Amino acid sequence: MAAAPDRPSAKLCPKTIDPFSNSTRKSIFQNAFTSGRIPCRLVHGSVRNRLAWNTSIDDLNYDPLLVLLAEGLRETDHPLPFISRQGFTELMASPNAPPKVIPILPNLINPIKLALSSDNDEIFEGALNALTQLSIVVKDELDKYLKTYLSILAKRMSNRKFRDMVTNSLNTFEENGGKDVLVIIKSKIPTYCSIHI
Repeated sequence: MAAAPDRPSAKLCPKTIDPFSNSTRKSIFQNAFTSGRIPCRLVHGSVRNRLAWNTSIDDLNYDPLLVLLAEGLRETDHPLPFISRQGFTELMASPNAPPKVIPILPNLINPIKLALSSDNDEIFEGALNALTQLSIVVKDELDKYLKTYLSILAKRMSNRKFRDMVTNSLNTFEENGGKDVLVIIKSKIPTYCSIHI
């Protein structure tokens, strides 16, 4: 019997996916992972886990892989959250990422927004990290989509737990954005202080 999610023992026994389940209600990411469309596997280490890719990251086609990983940001059943977040991070860290990510940027907007809107703190943190990485890779290409996220981030800034994390992300958006990005941020978060002041 699985531990209730609010009990401390739940951290010792995380929910895991059942690959043999006949459930037809799989998420997009879970379906892609169990059918082998995510070309990596989880390698369990003694201290930390890592991903092993079936091919070099530089040779991977980001469309639809990166979009699937963004869909996976909302997952809660082990090992899916680790695979989606780590996979997203590793693809974004590739020096060849910008020309592969910019064409599919519109397809990443909604999955990240849905994850940011989650009440689950870990899902929110994973989505915010993904959005920040996206800003670093695509620079001012993200500016036209920022309004999609700023209301959600403004709400989270009222929570002391996330204030610094959200502020750091806003700083990244401003640093990587174009000349109008500060106006865009201030329109939704008037209390934001520019990194250039």
